Amino acid sequence: MTLNIISAKEIVFTGEVNSVTLPGAMGEFTVLNNHAALIAVLTSGRVRYTDTTGTEHTADIPGGIADVDNNVVSVCVY
Repeated sequence: MTLNIISAKEIVFTGEVNSVTLPGAMGEFTVLNNHAALIAVLTSGRVRYTDTTGTEHTADIPGGIADVDNNVVSVCVY
């Protein structure tokens, strides 16, 4: 699936990943391939994602919104 992490100033990350764990307002949640469509409010915290080689990466965010649809996870940060 494709992960896009963007802010008003820059593209933080864009690429293919196997999983994404996000700091949701109702608690942390993980998105895997073929996940149901959703929109979620994100709190400040750490986005963790595993790339296609199995390496885990992180990105700290101040909060934002996540949109999951058709194997594309778009994270818009404040």
